[in-house]
Amino acid sequence: MTDAGLSPGGAAPDFTLRDQFGQDTSLSSYRGKKAVLLLFYPFAFSGVCTGEMSEIRTRLDEFLTFDTEVLAISCDPVFALRAWADTDGINFPLLSDFWPHGEVARAYEVFDEKKGSPTRSSYVVDRDGNLAWAVHHAYALARDLDEHLKQLRAAAG
Repeated sequence: MTDAGLSPGGAAPDFTLRDQFGQDTSLSSYRGKKAVLLLFYPFAFSGVCTGEMSEIRTRLDEFLTFDTEVLAISCDPVFALRAWADTDGINFPLLSDFWPHGEVARAYEVFDEKKGSPTRSSYVVDRDGNLAWAVHHAYALARDLDEHLKQLRAAAG
């Protein structure tokens, strides 16, 4: 794990990004309704990222409920995200932080300037819009999705 990123306790930076279908998604639209798991990942079509997103797709009924949402964020363009979603059957929001390049990843302090992508970082935002939990991993290490699910459910109340 790394030390990058914002610490839990404060308000989550709001954003509006386009998903793989070109639809705008705003974090603030979930405030008062759902806890949200934000998954920043380096690159579409890469090995570890594909494995993680495929596992979430397989377990989607656990991650997406009346009380919870999952949003995956990278700096890939919308068209690349659509191709990846179609190729791998990813059926939850993949958000493009392409332009201004990495603006949301920078707001969450997880943008890697050398690689031009987010680090492998996760946040849980509670129903009130506050950061409830965060974890940051090295590029080559996959996330513990069981722990992510536990933290997401705890934030949902």
